[in-house]
Amino acid sequence: MIANILGMNFYELFIKNRKGFNQYQIPLYFCYMAKKKLVVLTGAGISAESGLKTFRDSDGLWNGYNIEDVATPRAWKKDPKLVLEFYNMRRKDVALAIPNNAHTILAELENDFDVHIITQNIDDLHERAGSTKICHLHGEIFKMRSETDEELIYEIREDILFGDTAADGRQLRPYIVWFEEPVPMIETAVEITRSAEIFLVIGTSLAVYPAAGLVNYAPWKIPKFIVDKRVPNTSSIYNLTAIEKPATEGIAVLREMLKKLTDV
Repeated sequence: MIANILGMNFYELFIKNRKGFNQYQIPLYFCYMAKKKLVVLTGAGISAESGLKTFRDSDGLWNGYNIEDVATPRAWKKDPKLVLEFYNMRRKDVALAIPNNAHTILAELENDFDVHIITQNIDDLHERAGSTKICHLHGEIFKMRSETDEELIYEIREDILFGDTAADGRQLRPYIVWFEEPVPMIETAVEITRSAEIFLVIGTSLAVYPAAGLVNYAPWKIPKFIVDKRVPNTSSIYNLTAIEKPATEGIAVLREMLKKLTDV
């Protein structure tokens, strides 16, 4: 069994060099190595259940703010103070939010799977729930960067003020990928998805690209699942199971389905 999973050569190499491992640790080591790679794409729906508002659920408005006014490069050029104000409020909201049941269960799945989370969300709820492998596609609310140098990145827990500058002397802006901007982490996400053995979509309507296109990079034959309160048309996706429930409810159903795959 172990040899089939990892390759006989690797197994023989490990056994020959097993110094420091006792007879009980070796099987545990191979059990860990044999975990199926579970890739999870999460979206606004999972954070909404922790009380974080989204553009998705309010017809493009967020507490009266229009997407074009606060979440585009044009908005930044037009009124950077307004953009900073908006994201300063979002940062406060995230700090007060608590991971919900869906976040917690995804973290717990690491006991049985090699879980990789690709999230469209800018909050840190996956991290606080205990997940360890997270790729943030659209940035992180608790980081900021130079408005001209994407490599000058800093941690931030308080407000970013107009006039605050990076090491290059340029204004600091939220470390967020705005609409109309390229998504630097998409290539990393594609590579993660291509090696998936199980692919999950939770809390996203698959409407925001390029993130929505990731499902097309998952290996064709692998099991795929989508959990959302409004499941989009997924008829073109092979071997997909749809669970039309909010994330916190659907994740419990999904966990039972995944249990059946651990022995396959």
